[in-house]
Amino acid sequence: MESTDPYSKRTHRISVSATLQVLTEAEKLKAQGIEILDFGPGEPDFPTPANVKAAGIRAIESNFTKYTATPGIMPLREGIARHHAREFGSSYSAKETIVTVGGKQALFNSMAALVDHGDEVILPTPFWVTFQDLITYHGGVPVFVSAKEENDFSLKAADVERALTSRTKLIIVNSPNNPSGGVVADDEFKKIAQLAISRNLFLITDEAYSHFVYEGRKPFSISSLGESIKPHLVVIGTLSKTYAMTGWRLGYALAPEKLIQQMLKIQSHSTSNPTSISQRAAIEALEGPQDSVQQMLAEYTRRRQYILDAMRAIPGIRCARPYGAFYVYPNVSGLYGKGGIRNSMDLAKTLLDRARIAVVPGEAFGTPEHLRFSYATSMDTIVRGMKVFHDFVLSLG
Repeated sequence: MESTDPYSKRTHRISVSATLQVLTEAEKLKAQGIEILDFGPGEPDFPTPANVKAAGIRAIESNFTKYTATPGIMPLREGIARHHAREFGSSYSAKETIVTVGGKQALFNSMAALVDHGDEVILPTPFWVTFQDLITYHGGVPVFVSAKEENDFSLKAADVERALTSRTKLIIVNSPNNPSGGVVADDEFKKIAQLAISRNLFLITDEAYSHFVYEGRKPFSISSLGESIKPHLVVIGTLSKTYAMTGWRLGYALAPEKLIQQMLKIQSHSTSNPTSISQRAAIEALEGPQDSVQQMLAEYTRRRQYILDAMRAIPGIRCARPYGAFYVYPNVSGLYGKGGIRNSMDLAKTLLDRARIAVVPGEAFGTPEHLRFSYATSMDTIVRGMKVFHDFVLSLG
């Protein structure tokens, strides 16, 4: 019998983001007036810096509200290249830069331009939920490589090398990592880059959390390796995390000019240009005072230490040390079998129903033994949430 399903096969290969599902369920309860201790959102709880907001307001008042060039206005593309050079020692030009509607569009466009049916894509686990779905949407085959918990989820080049085959097209590295907070050591990252160069592969580096690193670590980009890596490299960046601009929807990619042109073709038939107002605000974010970044980092550092210590004090919980981003990723498998809890999805649902704590289950990230807790929330929420979580675990017996 012929299928009557009218929808494309590609849409059946993907699902709604699990992080969005958590937000939706938590919002339903909040709408009923129920207080939720929310550790779900992957966005800063800080306001957009005042100087950046003022630049957006000036753009509106000066009627900068029309279409712009599809890859972004030239002052912003030049500003992104300058900023990246200043922060990381890279050497990109405006022609090697495209501005997108958030970092997700930069990822989507780059995947669409690179991945054909049957191409293998190296995807370290745990992974941000969107990576797997973008690979499968474009017909690629994700090949999972474990960034091991005992190494604080720091990816090793040797593990990547073992997964390479003649069908490998692309390696994805997200460091600092969402959801684990793992950071790839600089020397290991360089070895991974050398694999891409020697095997003639592309390497996508997602730098969304680049400026939030701890315990003496410094922001790092593999683009600093120089001209040898540039023909193989796609840098994905966003202003969402670094400048608390999630709602402004502004991201970018740095890549070889020929690849940028392929991405531009895709963008020209989807969103066209990024929002004009956001582009003006982004120039101010990148070129203006950077004090807000350090202020956020200082507060995240304080929260990170508290939540890590509290998590490690809970019986049955193991928690790797996160060296970046703003998440802890505890191993909660020691709780399975208690209170009817079989996996992290059960645990996340039970926490929301019984303890009014919102978290994201590890199934979404490819590691079902874990939960993701975001500490991009108030210290009050963290303190109360950790006490409630501790008491909940004790109640399981």
